[in-house]
Formats: sequence, C-alpha cells, structure tokens
Amino acid sequence: MATLNLHTLEIKAFLPASDFDLSKRFYQALGFTIPWSDDTLAYVHHGHCSFLLQKFYVPEHAQNFQMHLLVENADDWWRHLDEQKIAQTFGVEIGTPEDRPWMLRDFTLFDPSGVLWRIGHNLPLR
Repeated sequence: MATLNLHTLEIKAFLPASDFDLSKRFYQALGFTIPWSDDTLAYVHHGHCSFLLQKFYVPEHAQNFQMHLLVENADDWWRHLDEQKIAQTFGVEIGTPEDRPWMLRDFTLFDPSGVLWRIGHNLPLR
C-alpha cells in the first residue's frame, strides 16, 4: 500500500472588500505586500501570513467576518498603526491593546469593509 502525503502547507481566508482599491491601499499601509493582483482578487502577504482579498461584498458577511493575526508584539503593531494614522486616513476603528483572559494581549482593528481583526501576542502562562 502506498504511503500518502497528507501534509498541509497553508490555509487562506478570502476577505471581502466593498472598495477593492481602498482595501488594497489599507493593507499596504498596514505593512502587507501585494505581490499579485487582478481586477477581482489580490494575494496579500506579510511574513509567513497571507490571505486573499476579493472584490466581493455582502454587508452581513463582512460585518461577521473576523481574522486573528498573531504577532511577536501587539504593542509595537498598535504603535505602528497609530504613527501611520491608519484610523484617520482610512476612517476605521482601532482599539487599544489589552491583556485578555485567554492569555493574549491584543487590540481590535476594523478594515474599511467592516472585517474585524484581532492583532495580538501570547502572554506568558501564569
């Protein structure tokens, strides 16, 4: 019997975009790169993390969509977004970093389409 190779390599979410060009600019301002894009889909990448941004928008879908980005230091990410004036430039909402009972320090960020991001780092076990 042959041995099967069932190793996974990655999983990508398809994020909705109500304004595709604005969303691409938003993610680039956050520090993501877009190595490939066409009229309806963009490959968005940062470090070892990536997702696909799509020119597709249903308000109920976007407003119930959440992403989690695990980083080395959530406070540094928050400072970067604050210094870049992301909230003012793109009219989005950014929370402040907080320690959570689920052992993460994170903050919330909404993208221009209403997708909720939680950007955080692991806290040491108590």
